[in-house]
Amino acid sequence: ERTMAVLDGFDIDAPRWDQSTFMGRLKHFFNITDCRTALLSASRLDEAKAIVDSCRAGSIPPGTTVEQMHYAKKLYDSAFHPDSGDRMNLIGRMSFQVPGGMAITGFMLQFYRTVPAVVFWQWVNQSFNALVNYTNRNAASPITTKQIGVAYVTATSTALATAVGLNLYTKKAPPLVARWVPFVAVAAANCVNIPMMRQQEVLNGIAVTDENGNKLGHSRKAAVKGITQVVISRVTMAAPGMIILPIIMQRLEKHRFMQKITFLHAPLQVMMVGVFLIFMVPAACSLFPQRCSMAVSKLEPDLRESINSQYGDRISHVYFNKGL
Repeated sequence: ERTMAVLDGFDIDAPRWDQSTFMGRLKHFFNITDCRTALLSASRLDEAKAIVDSCRAGSIPPGTTVEQMHYAKKLYDSAFHPDSGDRMNLIGRMSFQVPGGMAITGFMLQFYRTVPAVVFWQWVNQSFNALVNYTNRNAASPITTKQIGVAYVTATSTALATAVGLNLYTKKAPPLVARWVPFVAVAAANCVNIPMMRQQEVLNGIAVTDENGNKLGHSRKAAVKGITQVVISRVTMAAPGMIILPIIMQRLEKHRFMQKITFLHAPLQVMMVGVFLIFMVPAACSLFPQRCSMAVSKLEPDLRESINSQYGDRISHVYFNKGL
C-alpha cells in the first residue's frame, strides 16, 4: 500500500538527487554510467523505456514498485538520448566509457614509443571519441554526414600531428615526458573534435528555454558555453589516468619482477586505467550541471531584446542541455 501511495504522485522525471550540487550530480552519473547496463539486451532496455513512457503518460503498470521505477529510469537515462528519446548506439553511450576508454587509453599509454603504434592508437581513440561526441550531441541541432566527416578527419589529424610531433620532439627529453605525450594529444584533439562535431550548434545556436521548458529561441553563445564545459569535462576525465599512471608505470618498470613480465604490462595498464575511469567518468560529467543556465544579459542582443520585449524582467536566465 505504501508503494502505491508513493507512486500515485510519482514524477519519473524529477531528479532523484539534487542536480544543483556536485555530490547530487555525482550520484546521478555514477548511476547512469554504470558499465553493467551496457551488457543488457535491447529488449530489456525497451522494456525500461515502456515503463518510463507509461509513467509519463500517467498510467503506471499495476504492481510496479518505486525501486523498479528508479531502475527503469536508470536504464532509460543510460541508453536513450535525452532530446530525441532514441536508443543510442552501444559504443557511444556514457555507460560504455569505462570499458571502451580503459582498453584504448591503456594501449595508448603502453605503445607510445614507435610512430606507427602512436598513429594507430590515436586513430582508434579519435574514432571512438567521434562516435561518443556524435551520440551525445544536442540532438535538437542536426548535423550532416559531410560535417561529421570533416570533424572526424580534423580531430584525428590534430591528434596525430600532436602525438607524432611531440613523440619526435621528446626523443631527447626525460623518459617520463615521452609517456605524457598521449595525454597532450588527447587533450588537443578534444579541443577540436567536440566543437567540430557540434558545429551546427555554434553556427545556428541551440534551443534555450525558460525555467519551465518553454522555448525562447536559439543562442550561439549558449552553444559555446555548453561545448566549452563539455571539452573541460572530457579533458578532466582523461587527465588523472593519463598523467598519474605513467609515473606509476615508470617506477614499477625499474623492479626486476616487472622486467620479467613485460607481456603483462599492457593488460596491467588497461586494468589500472579502468580503476581511474570508474571514478573519473562520473566525476568529470558532474563538474557542470547537465541543464546549463545563462543570464539573459549575456545572450546575443537580438535574442535578449526578443525575451525582454515579451517577458520584461520576469525571465533573468535561460536554460539548455549542454550535451555530454
